[in-house]
Amino acid sequence: MILVLAAWQRPYLNIFKHFRVEEWKRSAKEGDVAALTDTRLKGTIYRIRGSNPASSYLQLPRAGTQSLGLTGRYLYLLFRPLPRKHFLVHLDVTTEENQVVRISFSSLFKEFKSTATWLQFPFVCGAASEGTARRGAPGAAPADVRWTCLVLDLPSILALYLSRRYSHLRGVKLCCNLLVKNLCTSDLLFEPGVTLAEARLSDLSCRGAAPMPRELAFPVPKGEKWHNLYDYIRFPSEGAKLLQNSIQKSFPSPVAGDQVLEEPGRPQAQLVTLSRPVCDRLSLIPQITSPKAVPHRCPVVTKSIPELHLAVPGPPRAVPAGDPMLDEKQRLHSAGDMGQPVPLSDGGIHVYAHQRGRRQTTRPVPGSEEGLVPDPILKLRTIIGFGGCSTKWALWTQDSTAVVYPCHAVIVALLLKTGEQRFFLGHTDKVSALAFSGSGALLASAQAGPRSVGRLWDFPTASCLCLFKTYLQSLVSLSFSHSGAVLCGVGKDVHSKTMVVVWNTAQVTRGGGVTVLAKAHTDVDIQAMKIAFFDDTRMVSCGRDNIRLWRVRSGALRSCPVTLGEYHSLDFTDLAFQEGPGPEQEPENRVLFVCSRSGHVLEVDYKNVCVRSARRLLPAQPRGDGEEQAGSSSGPGIAINSISMSLTFCATGSEDGYMRLWLLDFSAAVLEAEHEASVSSVCISPDSRKVLSTTASGNLGYLDIQAQDYNTLMRSHKDSVLGFSVEGKWKQIATVSQDNTIRVWDLASRQQLYDFSAAEETPCTVAFHPFWKILACGFDSGVVRTFSLAASDLLLELRQHRTAITGLTFSPDGNLMFSSCLQGTLALYSLAARKTQVLRVLGNVVARDAGSGVNTLVVSGDSRLLAFVGPSKYVVTVMEACSLDELLRVDISVLDLHSTCTVLDSAVKVCFGPVLQGELLVSTSSNKILVLDAKTGRLVREVSPVHKLTCSSLALSKDGQYLLTAGDKVIKVWDYRMRFNINFQVFIGHSEPVHQVAFTPDQEHVISVGDAIFLWDFLAPPPVRSSPGRAHSHTSTLLLRSDSCSEEPKDVPDTPRQTVPVPSLSSPPCLDTSSVHPAGFQSTFSESDREEEADLPGSSGKVENGNKDVSVLVVESDENEEPVVRPKVRQESPRSPEKPANEPRRGTKPPKSQWSIRPDSYRHFTPRFKASVLPQSFLSPPAGSEVLKLKAVIGYNGNGRGNMVWNPDTGFFAYSCGCVIVVEDLHSGSQNHWLGHAQEISTLTLSHHAQVLASASGKKDGDSHCQICIWRTQDGACTAELFHHETQVQAMAFSWDNKFLVTIGDYSDQTMALWSTHTYELLLSTCISEPLHDVAFSPVSHQGLACVGRGAVMFWLLEQQGAAVRPKVHRVPAPDVLGLVELTSLCYGADTLLYTGTNSGQICVWDTETNSCFMTWEADEGEIGVLVCQHNRLVSGSNTKRIRLWSVATVQELRLKGPSARCGSVLLEHEITLDGTIVSAAFDDSLEMGIVGTTAGTLWYINWVESTSIRLISGHKNKVTEVCFSPSESHCATCGEDGSVRIWALGSTELVVQFQVLNQSCQCLAWKPRPVGVWPCPGESQHVVAGYSDGTVRVFSVSRTEMELKMHPHAAALTAITYSTDGEMILSGGKDGIVAISSPRTGMTIHVLADHRGSPITVLQCTRKQYHDLGMEGGELWLASSSDRRVSVWASDWLQDKCELLDWLSFPAPAGPEGLDSLPPSLAAFCPWEHGVLVYVGFGLQKEALFYSLRKKQVLRKISLPAFATSLSLSPSAPFMAIGFSDRLLRLQPCPAGDPQDYAGHDDTVHLCRFAPSGRRLLTASHSAVLVWELTGA
Repeated sequence: MILVLAAWQRPYLNIFKHFRVEEWKRSAKEGDVAALTDTRLKGTIYRIRGSNPASSYLQLPRAGTQSLGLTGRYLYLLFRPLPRKHFLVHLDVTTEENQVVRISFSSLFKEFKSTATWLQFPFVCGAASEGTARRGAPGAAPADVRWTCLVLDLPSILALYLSRRYSHLRGVKLCCNLLVKNLCTSDLLFEPGVTLAEARLSDLSCRGAAPMPRELAFPVPKGEKWHNLYDYIRFPSEGAKLLQNSIQKSFPSPVAGDQVLEEPGRPQAQLVTLSRPVCDRLSLIPQITSPKAVPHRCPVVTKSIPELHLAVPGPPRAVPAGDPMLDEKQRLHSAGDMGQPVPLSDGGIHVYAHQRGRRQTTRPVPGSEEGLVPDPILKLRTIIGFGGCSTKWALWTQDSTAVVYPCHAVIVALLLKTGEQRFFLGHTDKVSALAFSGSGALLASAQAGPRSVGRLWDFPTASCLCLFKTYLQSLVSLSFSHSGAVLCGVGKDVHSKTMVVVWNTAQVTRGGGVTVLAKAHTDVDIQAMKIAFFDDTRMVSCGRDNIRLWRVRSGALRSCPVTLGEYHSLDFTDLAFQEGPGPEQEPENRVLFVCSRSGHVLEVDYKNVCVRSARRLLPAQPRGDGEEQAGSSSGPGIAINSISMSLTFCATGSEDGYMRLWLLDFSAAVLEAEHEASVSSVCISPDSRKVLSTTASGNLGYLDIQAQDYNTLMRSHKDSVLGFSVEGKWKQIATVSQDNTIRVWDLASRQQLYDFSAAEETPCTVAFHPFWKILACGFDSGVVRTFSLAASDLLLELRQHRTAITGLTFSPDGNLMFSSCLQGTLALYSLAARKTQVLRVLGNVVARDAGSGVNTLVVSGDSRLLAFVGPSKYVVTVMEACSLDELLRVDISVLDLHSTCTVLDSAVKVCFGPVLQGELLVSTSSNKILVLDAKTGRLVREVSPVHKLTCSSLALSKDGQYLLTAGDKVIKVWDYRMRFNINFQVFIGHSEPVHQVAFTPDQEHVISVGDAIFLWDFLAPPPVRSSPGRAHSHTSTLLLRSDSCSEEPKDVPDTPRQTVPVPSLSSPPCLDTSSVHPAGFQSTFSESDREEEADLPGSSGKVENGNKDVSVLVVESDENEEPVVRPKVRQESPRSPEKPANEPRRGTKPPKSQWSIRPDSYRHFTPRFKASVLPQSFLSPPAGSEVLKLKAVIGYNGNGRGNMVWNPDTGFFAYSCGCVIVVEDLHSGSQNHWLGHAQEISTLTLSHHAQVLASASGKKDGDSHCQICIWRTQDGACTAELFHHETQVQAMAFSWDNKFLVTIGDYSDQTMALWSTHTYELLLSTCISEPLHDVAFSPVSHQGLACVGRGAVMFWLLEQQGAAVRPKVHRVPAPDVLGLVELTSLCYGADTLLYTGTNSGQICVWDTETNSCFMTWEADEGEIGVLVCQHNRLVSGSNTKRIRLWSVATVQELRLKGPSARCGSVLLEHEITLDGTIVSAAFDDSLEMGIVGTTAGTLWYINWVESTSIRLISGHKNKVTEVCFSPSESHCATCGEDGSVRIWALGSTELVVQFQVLNQSCQCLAWKPRPVGVWPCPGESQHVVAGYSDGTVRVFSVSRTEMELKMHPHAAALTAITYSTDGEMILSGGKDGIVAISSPRTGMTIHVLADHRGSPITVLQCTRKQYHDLGMEGGELWLASSSDRRVSVWASDWLQDKCELLDWLSFPAPAGPEGLDSLPPSLAAFCPWEHGVLVYVGFGLQKEALFYSLRKKQVLRKISLPAFATSLSLSPSAPFMAIGFSDRLLRLQPCPAGDPQDYAGHDDTVHLCRFAPSGRRLLTASHSAVLVWELTGA
């Protein structure tokens, strides 16, 4: 019932008002309770007085059996304690288990108390003056106590102190003595002292807070501040969720940050945040309110528990069942050991994780179909790290072949010979001590922590024999007796007192347990303790100021001190017994050695309990032979940390970093090894041939005495590892740690390769370049440094940030690098030919509290998208990676619509899903993972809960099958598609939180870091592939791939083959060859063998493919190898007649290489990101009855590549804009438009006789391949459509004899196709194993062509034999001097010259006779994407916005000189800088004039003779946000996101004037209307008003080309603007829903209307009032429409300053937008041909347009629409509606009835439609393209 009625309680409930306390019908009072009027608070208050709280109170509800049923999270109590009195308040709350809990707070309470049903908090009353406040002591209220707003977070209180879930507030009892103003509940967090306007400006709602309601607020006099007058207390507090400029700023540090004992399973302790006057006075402080541990008094039933998987080595007895001391965390076993898991009947042991204090349950799990397979899917392979609690524990095995040491919670046994690691898993905290029994069969270990436990292991099998309680919280030493029957330990108990415990371990190997023999407390300090090897009952200890002998006798532990004499004040560190005969020797013959921090080594007489002799290690005491000695001189000694003895020598480890080997009499050091840090421990091997040493810096190694060689076994970070980056090619990993170092490790050998550190700087993050051996590091100073690992040198320092770097990553293609910092700054860098260039820096875009790590900035697998958390932690932003243009912004806090929790969910980490699926993963603060559509932001699915704590890292496998997450100390492997009952496996092993987890590039391993570096084997089965992958060999052998072959490649022959074998038609094997051009082979080309031919029936479709099959070739190559060409003949099969003949069938395309990431070249085409879809239906008007005719297109698509053609001989000039080909007459300016494409056109090419134009675009609806259209230039007829490439077409070229057309696909397609221009049959299809950028036919040989790609040129020769074409190909790599570059452009020069450009700015000249490069020169600083050559002149265009004219007259002469040619012979003649990157160019035969296209959407006319550049075609680069006509319709105006307002002449579509505002987006504009009844004179000014994203309004004069007025009427971005009908007023609407009416004459804002507050204004429109019966005065009507489907209609008389609401419309809509990625806009307009009627379109119950009568107040009629409209305009002259849709359609709808007409021509959502004032023209906009239409048949 409570949940049903919860809606009436929102947004808040005034309890006193709702329950009418003043009537005392639903409330009760007892004693002196009175209602008073407070003049200061200006309202009624209630005074409760009395001496006994039980007899003076105010109670709600009246009867104790009733319940208030209030579900609000926060309870607000506005009260003031009576001076010098005590008060008491009781709150009764009900939990979800229907248990009533009383929460009380009072100034009477002296300390915090709690039971299962009652919590008592003391309250310390503060004073107005801080000097009179008693700090931290409860008691009566002071005389000047303030009014207080107390906010109690009831769910948090129950969860924090009782681990219970809150349901509702049952009752309130306010007892004497206090004044109460009000009582309120709400799910919102109200902020006092913040006005509504301030809350809006500070975006308070995004932080989960709201301004205090008026009836709950305290009055604040003018000029005063709320916090100076009143107190604000919130308990428990979440300081991070408050406004930083109010409460939190008064607290530099939390007040009660450690008030709650942390326990697993409980929420983290929350802080109490106070306002300034109450600092240090709230009694909820540690010494009073630390909650006591509350035992669980009832059994807990677990409904759903996650399953943990482990492989248990050894027999089943390794984990004893039912052990009462077995904690559930200790029973969680890490999946993975070097040994194989024991096969069990139930498929393995499965352990279920419970919360603390709950009983543990185990059960077998059904077969593998219930979850991931195999089980376990991870197996621990390697740990890089050493130490944990200390670095002093490392032991030899008995056979001296292995070393055993702890690595935090894991014990590692390292075999010296093979480097193999074995793991002892089971500890859940850091291992604090190790000990071996004398035989080496038993290993004892203990872990640190409040619940320190010990384990006994059977060392040969690595199985745990027993788990026992140590009774010691911090165990510092363990010692096993020689027999293994006694174990001794020393540590601190719960009271921090030193305690010695001796255990009996004799029965452990027989299946028994461990029992305590004796234990004793001692006041002496003990640093080391060992059991005498000759007697299990005798022990020796040493510590500060003491050496003691111990003995166990009759169950008691006794000790006696050794007489130290003058050495009584030494600090002893370690001890060792002298090795000797067996245990039968008498004790008096035993010698004991003890070392100290002062450098002393004492020889102790065990029998007489005294010191025999003393030696001291002193610095700078060389003997004559240069050897050091231990003497007895005075002075400062060298501290000795460890000592170890053998029969022949002694080893010591000292603070100076030396491990020394001494003679037994310490007369000289015979051998020493220097370390980088102090030596923590030394241990001589049992065979006395090696000495093990550990250092304080985490290094582990041993000294081989015979070889006198030191071997480092392990290095480690000295602190937690924060993150890592893996390099795949060299199998290296770079880590960054809190120890201020960056280290590079070899994964195979576990050895440290490099160590980077910076003085006075702390590294924060690290990233490997995906291809180059370069490491990038970010530091806390804001500097990003790149290091060359090959040269071990610093390459570059980038200083784009001022605070610590939080994110650093490379794009997968290696072309870009991104960095972010704590201030939210995001930087983009370009990496071209290893040159780093800053491309863009944005401020305040990344969330400042987003944390750091690999998941801070993530790039999609195709390098196209960048995602991060920002600008706030509640928002995830997706940008275009190459430009940082924002594409998508998703508010995470509003995605969970069904959540009852009022705490806003925030994003923590992000990760891209598979590229094909286009998904983005977001981990949130509520322990969920949200899977979003990366294109639309739509929530695809949700995974919850993921971890107990927040997910700190997530990673997805390349095949998209598996997801890794890390949280707290565990790793989870998930099935990404969630197909099973149990979709994850859990793995433990880390003792600290896991900071990062990721797959290695080869997907064979998983790496996790935290306390150490863990390398896991990933045991998942390899993904099923449809075609065989490329095999790898040590000789870089090339493989011939086949579609139908699935066999493994044969062994590689020692000698290369001379020719390539002919593949058979039936399952040919995979053949291989090391090269097709061995030494001495004279031919330049490799010939493919004769093709098999098969006849196929022809097709009468619009594309003809010929009467024979197509030969498909696969070309593969490595960096510096020749390619292999293999013809593949498709098998004959029937084909449906309606299928295009040359469209490839499924499964027939050759397999592609693994190059699926975008190459480092701007020349490579990438289609613009579009959220729109292709239309499902199209109502094309009948021929001859079209009403609309496309008159002009404004704009040029600067995103295309080579998408402009010009033939100077015929004058043919064409370019693309969106999906339209614009053919323009350069003399008259008239345009023809060729419509045939549905997607963005990528490139154009013109035949050499200018008779045929080829255009290419993406896939049409229903087609599986890209569309290539062939046009006849004479009449614009489309003569053929070709379909072959799967993704995009990168470049095309006609042969010089116009017989062939070659097309190449983009980096995802990687195919090259050859077509016959006679029949447009597909003659040849070739699959290239690397992306190509450009292609051109040779003018010398009509059958020769060249193409460029990654670091190489491919020369092709087409030999035609009849109808068949046989290709020869020769791949030549770029010169080594260029390094790893992309060859991005090419053009043929005179005779046999070929020019190619690179992405690093060089131009290479090739001899096409020898296919060799003989010359290079640095032609530009950026990538060269365009080259045009005619005779002896060359034009280059680059991404530096420059075009350059070169004189290359002497290059032909230099060709004979070969590599010795110098670039000085090439002369730069001219240079012109344009407005963007050069993407297309066409010049005349002399290169004197030409046309050049840029990414800014501009086509320039270039004249080199006059050195001039003139704009031919202009357009917006970014999205157009508004269009409008001038009153005379001679001009139109557009504005865009680039901040520009542009005025165009409609007759010539030329740009007349442009107004540019930097760093702002122009969102809306309007042209000033013509005054009523006045015809404009020639000198009349034309004015345009525009609204911007910063809330400003600017008025521009078109005639004077200047800004006349600037106003700032809005605090938020403007979304709509218009003039009044007489032009005397400007109406503007903002994103916040505010409508402002301003005067352009005075610049003043006259009216501000807030009726639409909270929802962006979408439309503002004015019209002259036609009817006087509407009941309102005024001559003008205007409407405002907002995105919440509300329309307001107003009547205004501006001269009389009247503006009254006429009608308010609200249109219904379904609960959720099913099938929609985003809501369509709400649009409304007055109907010009039907007065008093307005038309509305928007999201609703039906897809329709509604005609609403203002007089009848009802909907007159409805017109059905095919989809929700995205734009709307009504013709002023004829009954037509123009409607745009998101499926790229423009519909002209006759009204009231008639057949609609659909028009194509847009390649994205038609988001703007605007009729001209006369109704004869129409403007439409789709992204950056503006189309001008004429109404011809109206």
